[in-house]
Amino acid sequence: MNSPLVIRPRIEDVAGQPILRPLPSAKCRSVGPFVFFDHMLETRYAAGTGMNIRQHPHIGLSTLTYLFQGQLQHKDSIGSDQIVAAGDVSWMTAGSAIAHVERTPAALTETGFTMHGLQVWLASPKAHEQGPGHYSHHPAATLPVSDNLGVQIRMIAGSGFCLESPVPVLSPTLYAELHLQTATTLLIPTEHEERALYVLDGEAQLNGETVEAHSLVVLPAGEQMTLFAESDCHAVLFGGAPLDGPRRINWNFVASDPAAIDEARRRWAAGDWPTVPGESERIELP
Repeated sequence: MNSPLVIRPRIEDVAGQPILRPLPSAKCRSVGPFVFFDHMLETRYAAGTGMNIRQHPHIGLSTLTYLFQGQLQHKDSIGSDQIVAAGDVSWMTAGSAIAHVERTPAALTETGFTMHGLQVWLASPKAHEQGPGHYSHHPAATLPVSDNLGVQIRMIAGSGFCLESPVPVLSPTLYAELHLQTATTLLIPTEHEERALYVLDGEAQLNGETVEAHSLVVLPAGEQMTLFAESDCHAVLFGGAPLDGPRRINWNFVASDPAAIDEARRRWAAGDWPTVPGESERIELP
């Protein structure tokens, strides 16, 4: 039996929002299609404040935003303008060029609010790296849930545990939210080749070994694992089929061909990029 790989996240800040980022890591570049994982830590915003991530570009990936608390407004260069509430899935596939904005809705900034959630990037298969962008919004009620013997599984994207999400993933994907009551157990099957567990809150054991909160644990391929909740536990399990080749990540760009990133950087710097309707501010190249 191989030992799981444990990754402790680094601390980042995105537009004033504290972030824990375990992926990518020098120890692990991807898990299934997942190449980027941000945990937006639970943060209280006073009235008159909020997040405002200005117009910025992407290629070669899909972004997935999933909130536990708060709301975000998503706007993009293909005309989407959507309020994303806690429990919803916001799914954007970049294709060859897309830009988007993420900010706190005006109604929340007036009253103050708490933000807590996850944003991940999934690298597109090579056949989908180019072409038009796409956006879809999936309300919380449309996501399938299994709730049995103190273990609740909510399939955010992809499939697993006999559940299948409506989110239009581009390759075999697993992304599930887990709630385990104290002293309950979940058997993690081998239906997906690559898997990782991230514990958001609570005390847990994996095959008898303690898993610290805010740890990313990459599970050994082909091995069933047992998750035991020593206290009420909140976690996510994610992964899928391995990528069809290595990916390069540079700023907000993901590609199998470095030349595609060079071209995307040139175009964004030159202003040769689709724009978000009604938006003039943008984030420049670092």
